Amino acid sequence: MEEENYKLFVKNCQITMENERLRKKAEQLKEERESLLKQLKQQQASSSSSSINSAEKAHKSK
Repeated sequence: MEEENYKLFVKNCQITMENERLRKKAEQLKEERESLLKQLKQQQASSSSSSINSAEKAHKSK
């Protein structure tokens, strides 16, 4: 019985360590995703303002 408990304890420790590793990886991926989304939104905003400026310039030249 003690040996079985010890094996279960070791297995539990391994699972806990793997869970912590995966939790950290998930957090890292979440931060990376948020950063990429921020960059994309900035690019879209920049692209939109460039398009608006071009349209305004074209309209003024008429």
